[in-house]
Amino acid sequence: MSEELPVPRDEWQLSTHLLGRRVLVYERLDSTNNRAALLAADPANEGIVILADEQTAGRGQHGRSWVSHPGLGVWLSVLLFPPLELRRPVILAAWAAYSVCEAIRHITNLQATIKWPNDVLIRGRKVCGILVEQGRGTVVGIGLNVNQKESAFADSGLTQAGSLAIMIGQNFQCAAVARTLIHTLDEEYHRLCQGDLATLESCWKRQMGLLGKQVTVECHRTSHHRRLRGFGWDGIQLDLENGGTLRLVPETVTHITESRTSLKDSGG
Repeated sequence: MSEELPVPRDEWQLSTHLLGRRVLVYERLDSTNNRAALLAADPANEGIVILADEQTAGRGQHGRSWVSHPGLGVWLSVLLFPPLELRRPVILAAWAAYSVCEAIRHITNLQATIKWPNDVLIRGRKVCGILVEQGRGTVVGIGLNVNQKESAFADSGLTQAGSLAIMIGQNFQCAAVARTLIHTLDEEYHRLCQGDLATLESCWKRQMGLLGKQVTVECHRTSHHRRLRGFGWDGIQLDLENGGTLRLVPETVTHITESRTSLKDSGG
């Protein structure tokens, strides 16, 4: 006998271009990404958003898992069937991360930054993680910390994590934050579907804040400590000591962080 699927406690129908015209709201799921992936068999479900008060087995990058408690954050996933030119992980991660930054700005008036490839920070502390999974459809999962207190992160050993409440000093209604985020994701995705990738690329670079700085670029088997000359959809450019340029494909890069390490490469 197949396991009975959970039933949403609510359904929103937002006035959007595509994302969020249907939002299924659940009290508890193992993972919003899992639930969205089950709906990918039907292309008519494109744009559906799965939102949960609580996740019991949420996933992050590299298989990391965590429990997402009710009332403390926005845990959602979006199901998409992007056109071929938008299916690149670097574009999807940039779209989601920049949309989160914009939603945070609307909600708190704070300027968030993006840490490669898909974390969102405020004052150097991680407030949001993003996971893009591609199968029959594309599922983009977002976990945004909203109402956690300092003590919760301290007890979990997550000293580099933060929440909107910590940054502002007040709690927020998670449902209102979710609606703002969904509208922002929809507007930015609509812009991409209209062929405007240049605006996202420019905003993404600005939110990263690393151009011209000494950085550590980590790839799967090696790392580079160089000046970041430029980056975009076409590649990442690092200065070489002989005046040349080292070019890397964005999807091969796992992390980029500011570095004060001397200029050299390592790895095998």
